[in-house]
Amino acid sequence: MTAQIGDLLFYQGERLTMCNAPLGAYFRLGGVYPEFEPSSTALIRGYVATWELLDGRLYLIAIQGCLSDGTDASLESVFPGYSERVFAHWYSGRVRVPRGKLLKYVHAGYASVYERDLLLDFERGVLVASMEKHNGVSDNPNAPEGYGVGALTVFTRPGPQQEADD
Repeated sequence: MTAQIGDLLFYQGERLTMCNAPLGAYFRLGGVYPEFEPSSTALIRGYVATWELLDGRLYLIAIQGCLSDGTDASLESVFPGYSERVFAHWYSGRVRVPRGKLLKYVHAGYASVYERDLLLDFERGVLVASMEKHNGVSDNPNAPEGYGVGALTVFTRPGPQQEADD
C-alpha cells in the first residue's frame, strides 16, 4: 500500500498531520458511510478529515473528498444537520502526530518514521493522556520536516464532456 495522506488536526495553535483516521472507527461502529471516490493511491479512503482538539475534546470540523456520485463530500454528508463540528464520542484510541525531520520513508500506510511522535490518547473523544516519543535525530540537514507522502498515483475523473462522449 502507498503511504497515505493524513487527516489534519488543529492542536495548540498548530495545524498538524495525523497518522490515523478516527472517522474510520465511526464507520466500523455502523455509522452512515457514504461511498467516497478514491482520488489517488495515497488517499484510498477517499477523504481527508479535519479535526480540532478543543478543551480536551476531539471534534470533527470538516471532511473533504468526492463521493461516488460526483458530489463533493462535506461534514453534512456523514452527519446531516451538523455543518460546523461533531464531537468524536465514538473514538477511543491513540492518535499519532509525527513531528520533526523524516528519519525513514516507508511507502506503506503511515509507517514512515520521524524524529518525534506526539501521541494523544482518547477515551470516547476526550483526551486522557499525551506524550512525546523520541525516535532519533536526523543527520540529514535536507531531510523533509513534518509528515508527507513521497509518491502517489492520481486517479482522474471523467469530466462532463468526456462522459457525454462515452
